[in-house]
Amino acid sequence: MAERPGGAETAYFLGFDGGATKTECVLADAEGRAITRAVAGPSNPLRAGYTKAWFALSDAADEVLGRQKIRADDISGVCAGLGGAGRLGVERAAVNFFERNYRSARVCVTTDLEIALEAAFGAGEGMILLAGTGSAAFGRDAQGRTARAGGRGPWISDEGGAFDIGRRAIRAVALAEEHRGSATALAERIVKWHECRDWDSLAEQIAKYPDEVFAKTFPLVAELAGQGDAVCREILSGAAASLAELAGCAAGELGWREREMALAKVGGAFGRSEFFDATIEAEVKKLVPGARLVSPEISPGEAAARMAARSFRAAGTTA
Repeated sequence: MAERPGGAETAYFLGFDGGATKTECVLADAEGRAITRAVAGPSNPLRAGYTKAWFALSDAADEVLGRQKIRADDISGVCAGLGGAGRLGVERAAVNFFERNYRSARVCVTTDLEIALEAAFGAGEGMILLAGTGSAAFGRDAQGRTARAGGRGPWISDEGGAFDIGRRAIRAVALAEEHRGSATALAERIVKWHECRDWDSLAEQIAKYPDEVFAKTFPLVAELAGQGDAVCREILSGAAASLAELAGCAAGELGWREREMALAKVGGAFGRSEFFDATIEAEVKKLVPGARLVSPEISPGEAAARMAARSFRAAGTTA
């Protein structure tokens, strides 16, 4: 613990939200209230690789510690919600990483879905619909029973997320150029959007950095859909139907299809396109008529910091 002016001690906690595109780190006080936050690169170990993930987590943490002028040993608790942490090997590697770097801290590693649910509903019941680089629906009822759909990675899952939308958009350009698909304004914008010389250099970027290229394409699709591009609207409509299907599947497992429920929108794909947001809501209502779409009041990174503080307090009361 670090000392306040006058000699009193205070506890500090770190919360991490690590995904395929970026990492948020939040420094919180003993009550779990956010003091400062920082953003770094991707830290999903399965997508970015372990070395890149550890650097991103360290960079974000170093920034918030530096702002507060405290050291790693002043941290009493760490909670990290990481993409890929549902796999035991990833969780163990992440726990080892944090325990080495924060020797005085109580460490918890969980999934990005868990901290997103915490951000929206605390310890209560509810469901999140995640649409970031990937996608998933995750819910928990009042008895603690959980249900999940999606979130298994871009090659077999993650329908309706930014990666999937970007991949479909670039494929649509290729089909249009080969006269196998409808014309789209994407064809005129896509190469310049990615700051590439030509289509071949864009293809090289896709081969090297698919997460960056496909996810970065989503805002362009959202922009052109707003301008009425039919192909972009078709892509977003399909993505909205896929996201709704995830919510409907998880709601069905919990027996919530015919009841009122709160469904929290989480992830960077929301709020970028009025057309996309409205289509998602309409598609969700078809499958879960009682769903009420809401937005979390805090970020998943802040929720992770609160979880770290809560775990620390609980350990103190049972010691």
